[in-house]
Amino acid sequence: MASNFRIEARRNRDHLHLKLRGDFDGTSAYELIYKLEKHLKDSPSKVTIHTWGLRKIYAFGLAVFQCNFPITQFHSTDFIFTGPYGEKLAF
Repeated sequence: MASNFRIEARRNRDHLHLKLRGDFDGTSAYELIYKLEKHLKDSPSKVTIHTWGLRKIYAFGLAVFQCNFPITQFHSTDFIFTGPYGEKLAF
């Protein structure tokens, strides 16, 4: 994981917020996947991933996330991506 990467998680009822900070590389992508899978077991109806705190997103990190997190399998959860890298992560 990039040494400066962090994920801040906050939950309001059925809405999970994840704030990403630092540089997003391949290991950071796996950390995000792990955090999502952990929190999705509680079945939140909405997940917002905030990318405002990301300084840089590496192509490999993006590919790791998109190839290893099957967002379509979570039909009952709405995913929202905000910030300058939101569209890239949302695939």
